[in-house]
Amino acid sequence: MATPSLDVDRLDWAMIAAQLDIEGYAMLPALITPDRAAMVRSQIDECDDMLPASLAQARLGSGELFYFHDPLPAPIAAWRQDLYRCLVPIANEWNDRLQVAYRYPDTLDAFMAQNRKAGQTRMLSRLSRLRVGDYLALHQLNAGAHVFPLQVVALLSETGRHFTGGEFVMTEQRPRMQSRPMVLPLKLGDMAIITTAQRPLKGAKGYYRVNLKHAISRVRSGERIGMDLSFHDAPAV
Repeated sequence: MATPSLDVDRLDWAMIAAQLDIEGYAMLPALITPDRAAMVRSQIDECDDMLPASLAQARLGSGELFYFHDPLPAPIAAWRQDLYRCLVPIANEWNDRLQVAYRYPDTLDAFMAQNRKAGQTRMLSRLSRLRVGDYLALHQLNAGAHVFPLQVVALLSETGRHFTGGEFVMTEQRPRMQSRPMVLPLKLGDMAIITTAQRPLKGAKGYYRVNLKHAISRVRSGERIGMDLSFHDAPAV
């Protein structure tokens, strides 16, 4: 399972932050090699420790989710640590703009300790498997007192080869305006940073909150496997 960490330090984080400010998401193309994507895909069938869940039972669409247990597999845990380190300055800047006094800790371990203290112990990071006719409905992963404002999604299957359809979709709702739809052009090995639930947007009288949700459209053929990396946990049920 030993896999090198993601090469996140080569990325232009100033440009990424700017794209997040404009769109509420930022693409990280080809950050996962095809071999690494295949390794993560295999977790669904080879890892007995994953917790399966039905999207239909959760009223979130149709298909399967496979939640990681804590601790995450070593490579994915390292990816999550590295991405958090790069994203925490953006998260704290967003709090500054919204005049929120709270500051996210510099390390993921310190933030997870705050999660545990608040009773947030249910891991949200997961794999998804959608087959013909399956989809993931619009939703947010924002339960709990400590919610990180950004999360990362990745596509682990190849469009046109492994599946068709299954586009990653986001909507943004601004006050007194129609929802703005966005389709993220994910390809095999691409990651994207997305807004977990709310982000700051500058208006005529300063910054205000806008609300975002995300979904995956219906798969038309084949099998689509994706990954969600969340930087906070959900309250225990």
